[in-house]
Amino acid sequence: MKLHSKIVHIGVCTDEKTGAISTPIYQSATFRHPALGESTGFDYSRSQNPTRKVLEEGIASLEGGAVGLAFASGMAAVTAVLMLYKTGDHVVVVEDCYGGTYRVVNKVFNNFGIAVSFVDGSNIEEVTQAITPATKTIIVETPTNPLMKIVDIRAIVGLAQRRNLHSIVDNTFLTPYFQRPLELGADVVIHSGSKYLAGHNDLVCGFVVARTSELGERIRFIQNATGGVLGPNDSWLLIRSLKTLALRMEKHNSNALVIAKWLKNHPRVAKVYYPGLAEHHGKAVHDRQASGYGGMLSFVVDGAHLSKAILQRVKMIRFAESLGGVETLITLPAVQTHADVPADVRERLGISDCLLRLSVGIEDPEDLIKDLEQALGGQKI
Repeated sequence: MKLHSKIVHIGVCTDEKTGAISTPIYQSATFRHPALGESTGFDYSRSQNPTRKVLEEGIASLEGGAVGLAFASGMAAVTAVLMLYKTGDHVVVVEDCYGGTYRVVNKVFNNFGIAVSFVDGSNIEEVTQAITPATKTIIVETPTNPLMKIVDIRAIVGLAQRRNLHSIVDNTFLTPYFQRPLELGADVVIHSGSKYLAGHNDLVCGFVVARTSELGERIRFIQNATGGVLGPNDSWLLIRSLKTLALRMEKHNSNALVIAKWLKNHPRVAKVYYPGLAEHHGKAVHDRQASGYGGMLSFVVDGAHLSKAILQRVKMIRFAESLGGVETLITLPAVQTHADVPADVRERLGISDCLLRLSVGIEDPEDLIKDLEQALGGQKI
């Protein structure tokens, strides 16, 4: 079955007793045992729920993995994966990662004696040099957030395998529709499912998909032990949302490319970061490992005063955090999503007060350009 069809048929006719086309919402905390020592496969919804199980199997199928796990948030998913490691271990993480990932690694797990090195993931030599005898994993995003750097997944996987390390890829920006890291050899994929997988800015959730059953079951144990699971109603909402993933991603992609090309020719825009642009650093690598560019882009304007004015002037585009919904959102990462990254690190990376991040929705691109044009043009509010 081709990917488009797989996406549409997640959760179709899973209830053989009734023949329901849509998977039911099993709003139950507990389940009756047939007899002592026997189970239907469902005992308590923290451990497993029939609605969540359908969703988890669906996302595992889309990513090409052995085990999928649905969590209450993207950060719950990240936290469960990091709990694979223990005091004295060392992890290597891309430096311009999502701010929440930076925060939990640098300000939570370091309290438990897990050391971290942040590196430029697009520079394989820098990643290699960061590895120590205590290193257990390399965690990357590609494209990165918010600078859209491209990490060579195959190179990272090769390095990790030679050093007997885990390779973990946050695939939130591209989803399995455009990029499938497990098929390139990565061990684990993480998603903030709140973003493109849910797609409507109305649901908070996270996913982990493991390439092997052994690793997946280790993470499942952590999920059950710590309890950060996705509830049945939210699981059903996500099953429903996933069915339009292909259509939405195609529209996000085409809109973002139009807007990126328009922005790069605007006199008040100094730089545009979007992997679909011919001049984007790492585009050739991206094209080898992904089939699209997604709906995320960042751009630098010619002054912090202008970036703040744009946030006030936009009308159709909404000034809000998060990304991946059908509505276009704009943020200032330096003071929102990446505020927990130290100022000197932000400055070195280029996450300045002049950098704006745009999550391009599925509206008509001409309307979005008109809104950006008036916001950039200095008209009175």
